[in-house]
Amino acid sequence: MLVTLGILVLMILPSVLGVVRDRRVDRQLREAERGAAPGSTGPAEEPRSLRGRHGVARHA
Repeated sequence: MLVTLGILVLMILPSVLGVVRDRRVDRQLREAERGAAPGSTGPAEEPRSLRGRHGVARHA
């Protein structure tokens, strides 16, 4: 029974991880759209996922 459950988890795990990744990307795109909206008063805040990461170009 445990082996069957383990196989089921291994088969479902990639799909679950893909859904989580897609949701994160969608959230980042929504945040970017809000930051680039006409009439915004200042520069958009940098997404949390990009803060403090080396090698990421920053806008002046």
